[in-house]
Amino acid sequence: MTHILLIRHAVNDVMKAKKLAGWMPEVHLNEEGRQQAEAVAERLRHLQIKAIYASPLERTYETAEALAQALTLDIQTRDGLGEVRYGDWTGQSLEDLAKLEQWRVVQMYPSGMRFPGGEALREMQARVVNELEAIAADHPRDIVAVFSHADVIKAALAHYLGVHLDLFQRIVIDPTSVSVVTLTRFGPRVLRINDDGHIKLEPEKEQTVETPQIGGVAAEPKEHS
Repeated sequence: MTHILLIRHAVNDVMKAKKLAGWMPEVHLNEEGRQQAEAVAERLRHLQIKAIYASPLERTYETAEALAQALTLDIQTRDGLGEVRYGDWTGQSLEDLAKLEQWRVVQMYPSGMRFPGGEALREMQARVVNELEAIAADHPRDIVAVFSHADVIKAALAHYLGVHLDLFQRIVIDPTSVSVVTLTRFGPRVLRINDDGHIKLEPEKEQTVETPQIGGVAAEPKEHS
């Protein structure tokens, strides 16, 4: 099994201005964000993390740097972990975007939304899930840290929870919160969502399939001819 820590980047001035940063270049952490990055590194440094991955955007990479320094690990960037490609909406204020009819689509029918000049949310979900599973394949029985973005993490969690993308807005992911997904041969387990407390994880051996319960009694496996 692989434990994946999904960590949202820390705050920055574009976020504070309530604008949609998307893939804007040169969006760096502000002072508060740097403090948040140090704090999440302190929370996670006791874990046996074997690798650190990040979106290629500056605010995400900078959030990962404190943990990378604490653990003397390199940061590996992956485009598949990058923010939603918001296209023409990039850099616009959330107040202005909220006046558009398409904003209602994002909130009520996200699986049917393609951002003008950008990507569809269902495409984003597919790419991040593919990226996480490629990372897990490279790190069997390891703990890995993955720094990404709110909507990207929400979409990944929705997938592993078995929740339709149209309901992913119900998941809340705060800056530098940690969500934990364990990927096994027998399916995913979501251990934590939007956590800001102490996390205890250990690399474990592969789980076996649990015997199904019927009426509180373990069912005997059926023979198939």
